[in-house]
Amino acid sequence: MMKTDWMFEPDSRHFVLEDYEAALARWCPGCGDHAVLNAVQKLCRDEQLPPEQTVMVSGIGCSSRFPHYMKTYGFHGLHGRALPVACGVRSRRPELNIFVSTGDGDCCSIGTAHWIHALRYNMNMVVMMFDNRVYGLTKNQTSPTSPKGESSNTHPQGAFLSPLNPISVCLSITNASFVAQTVDWNPVHLYETIRAGFEHQGLAFIRIFQRCPHFTDHAFKEFKDEPEKVLLMTHERGIPVNDTVKRVFTNSMQHDPADIDQAHKLARRDDVLPIGLFLRNDQSERYDEYTKRGVNMSNGEKLSALNRELDRFAI
Repeated sequence: MMKTDWMFEPDSRHFVLEDYEAALARWCPGCGDHAVLNAVQKLCRDEQLPPEQTVMVSGIGCSSRFPHYMKTYGFHGLHGRALPVACGVRSRRPELNIFVSTGDGDCCSIGTAHWIHALRYNMNMVVMMFDNRVYGLTKNQTSPTSPKGESSNTHPQGAFLSPLNPISVCLSITNASFVAQTVDWNPVHLYETIRAGFEHQGLAFIRIFQRCPHFTDHAFKEFKDEPEKVLLMTHERGIPVNDTVKRVFTNSMQHDPADIDQAHKLARRDDVLPIGLFLRNDQSERYDEYTKRGVNMSNGEKLSALNRELDRFAI
């Protein structure tokens, strides 16, 4: 019997949250990583992303256990090396949905070189940088974003240097196309920020202020207890916010993500905690538009192309 004679056509696949839930998350109770995991799983369900076409890439750290908790493809890599792995995946498998989970230490210290160039390459992926201002997995060590004077096991008398500002760094990189900031304790804004990053064509860098209840439970307490100290950036091209978010964060302002000068000024403010979209440039070049060329070439075509190049040097 030919396929055209069949009386029944199977229904299209429909995914539910359980299709993206893998191992039980082993983060501490109260850890902000749980909120991010929930947001990503919800996004995958809402966007109906096939698990076999979705990839979670990470380096080393508490947040880098992310791939273990997603029932998708995953790569738990080396310290600071999540981004080059993700760029490699994007180069060879441009049809896949790629999410990167990295921490303030993993990204902004040992992984800094890859971070800078990944922003410049602007390959299509969502990069979530979990910032809890501490090395948590290695038990309370000063990270690049730890506040000056913050005590840790590596600096018992307090950190000597002022912290790195990841947003200011991102805004200064040539070809950066999407730079946002959100918090783990507002699930609506967190979800909408990750969703906006997923819909963006290019590298979406999202800094997530993430609570560590074990080592830095005090880090963001004033902003959680006094939401008026959080500055909600809004704009028609920014992160969509509903009335629930606006009622929580009453201190808000319009910020056009095309205004790079104002973005720099907002990133440097220390009297409030800005959340929303700092920068969006849909015209930025994408390196994966170049690297995907030739992906579908057969082995014979690749061999012929290689021989043509070698023949140029024949005597």
